[in-house]
Amino acid sequence: MAIAGRVKIFFDGGWRPATGMETAVVVQGRDYVRQGLGPGSAMDAEWLALLHAVELAADLGLHDAVFLGDSLAVVGQANGTVRCPSDNLRHRQALAALQPPTGRPRIHHVKRSQNLAGIALARLHER
Repeated sequence: MAIAGRVKIFFDGGWRPATGMETAVVVQGRDYVRQGLGPGSAMDAEWLALLHAVELAADLGLHDAVFLGDSLAVVGQANGTVRCPSDNLRHRQALAALQPPTGRPRIHHVKRSQNLAGIALARLHER
């Protein structure tokens, strides 16, 4: 059963030399963190975070999801408003292949300071 109403889903990815890629998604106050995702770039991690966010939205039955991330490049590439470099095409294709959440999902940019998922990732490393 889909949850009615617009739901904000924050996503962020990061890369650390010791552990590799990590992602965080925040949905309705709950954070979903993945760590130790292996080698890759910071851009790969941002894409993996968006993909994780879309998967979660579908799994949770969210309707009219608004995906909010702080990477202008990933938001633009995902929306098709920025050219997607060849090394990111696999991520764009993976996004297109996912079962989208119901309604009209949208992907928007937010400032880093407003990205709850980025804040969740930062808190992991404060401990």
